[in-house]
Amino acid sequence: VQLQASGGGLVQAGGSLRLSCAASGRTGRTFSSYGMGWFRQAPGKEREFVAAISGSGGRTSYAGSVKGRFTISRDNARNMVYLQMNSLKPEDTAVYYCAARYGSSEYGAWGQGTQVTVSS
Repeated sequence: VQLQASGGGLVQAGGSLRLSCAASGRTGRTFSSYGMGWFRQAPGKEREFVAAISGSGGRTSYAGSVKGRFTISRDNARNMVYLQMNSLKPEDTAVYYCAARYGSSEYGAWGQGTQVTVSS
């Protein structure tokens, strides 16, 4: 599966952004077969988990630092995953990546990343 992330940009602290991730490719598997996640990497830091959603969309999980501010969702009919980010903070500045995994395997497909910059 190929992933294309978009929606990043520059926003002031307290603002909102919505990231999108489009999945494509002929894998022989339906998009709903894939668990999806968002990760981020700030300059000089390790990549970290942000949020994940199950194939059906019925289960979600979040990093403690974004819980209550970010919401992950998906539209399986459109092969899309979203990350709604509210109350953004300067420490949310990073390149955000979407990723896919089949079943309980490791995340094996990654998008190219989209830059999010939050100014104070």
